[in-house]
Amino acid sequence: MSEHLLLYASHDGQTKKIAQAIAAELNQQGLMVQCQSISGDAVVNLNHYASVLIGSPIRYGHHLPDVFDFIRLHNSFLNTHASGFFSVNLTARKPEKNRPETNPYVQKFLSKITWKPGFTGVMAGSLLYSRYRWFDRVMIQFIMKMTGGNTDASKDIEYTDWAVVRQFAQDYAQYLKSNTICCKRSEACSKPVDA
Repeated sequence: MSEHLLLYASHDGQTKKIAQAIAAELNQQGLMVQCQSISGDAVVNLNHYASVLIGSPIRYGHHLPDVFDFIRLHNSFLNTHASGFFSVNLTARKPEKNRPETNPYVQKFLSKITWKPGFTGVMAGSLLYSRYRWFDRVMIQFIMKMTGGNTDASKDIEYTDWAVVRQFAQDYAQYLKSNTICCKRSEACSKPVDA
């Protein structure tokens, strides 16, 4: 049975929660999924996997650097195997910006890389004021004020819609089932994927 990899970058923990929920749903869909952090010291042998899904949050307007580093290092693999990307950001809380094609962060990300993920998604994150340092809390309150978000630092707010996360995982499972070939665990799948 083919094994699939889900890598995530996470700053305050919400993207990790989302990645784990996606992995659990993919496993329920009959796929064997390994879920792990993409942190700078993580060692990954991609030849063990038929596909790679990468998730990253936005921090001060940018996806995390570890994601860009990983993509640069593994661009060839990513462009010749089934692959996907999902962004976690607060802009996705707005209905008009909750799809990859309408979310400015996803579009900006895709314009900066040469990898062409075959499947993309975007999910709303969370405001975890209780976990932010003073400077981060003030800056995020300022950003929220400018964008019409919640500025009450006395409470944390989860904007993540878990039904959206579940649907993304189900759709990604269908994408994988139609875009990968069965491989033995020790072999690499090599079916190119149209972006």
